[in-house]
Amino acid sequence: MKDNIAPLLVKLFALLPLGFLRVIGATLGRCWWLVNGRAAKITTENIRLCFPQLSPAEQRLLAKQSLQETAKTAMEAGAIWRNSWEWLDSKIVTKEGDDLLRRKLAEGKGVLVLAPHHGNWEVVAPYLASVARLTAMYQPVENPKMDALVLAGRSKLNISMAPTNRKGVMMLFKALQGGTIVGILPDQVPAADAGGEVAPFMGQPALTMTLVHGLIQRTGCAVCSCYAERVAGGFKMVVMEADPAIYSEDQLTSVAGLNASVAACVQRAPAQYQWEYKRFRRLPPEYPKHYRFKG
Repeated sequence: MKDNIAPLLVKLFALLPLGFLRVIGATLGRCWWLVNGRAAKITTENIRLCFPQLSPAEQRLLAKQSLQETAKTAMEAGAIWRNSWEWLDSKIVTKEGDDLLRRKLAEGKGVLVLAPHHGNWEVVAPYLASVARLTAMYQPVENPKMDALVLAGRSKLNISMAPTNRKGVMMLFKALQGGTIVGILPDQVPAADAGGEVAPFMGQPALTMTLVHGLIQRTGCAVCSCYAERVAGGFKMVVMEADPAIYSEDQLTSVAGLNASVAACVQRAPAQYQWEYKRFRRLPPEYPKHYRFKG
């Protein structure tokens, strides 16, 4: 029974106007903050670490805003999965850097797009797929019915979903070698067996994936960042140049460039980054330990 509830709610919310979904999300985010649960504590800790220049009151305000924005992303997801590209395209009010993406694609070496958990990342894949064939990695959801709904929503249009295993990585290589687009969520903490380097992110040491470095070095692809900022009336698509260091043959330098590329996106709309994620975990013993709170 419980496996059916979440998919049903997603389908029902998908019928509501985008503006109304944002109002619901903002309300849920405010409640989330008042409960002062795990997500609020993680958000507060991350913002304290990454924005030491802000006063405690300013840090709290940014944390509250982040919870509201993350809740809005969750509320909007069903509508994005369930509606057509034509519907979503009508909600993209402006596209900054669209010409940059198309120029890189025209070079014929494939384009690796860094799509951090910033703004509404569910908008990024359909947008990229409207430009060229997209291959993106997918981590299955535990609830099988929810997994089927999410996978169907993310696989439509011109998108191939690659599993998070060796086969999936090979799919990414082939897509880049074929001159198409590969999308990566670059700000997830890699698993112990997935390859990672400690590099600075927003002034803090963070275990960071090395997959992007490997893809660049083996394919010679171009790289850019992309996110969908939430704005009045819909979304603003933003495509940005990646930090030049990401192309370095030195792995640590490249990984630092990856984090700098993500940070450049975050700095443009800090409240819309998913600060609710434990970005500074799984660090080696010599580094500080965070998230020691209970609950």
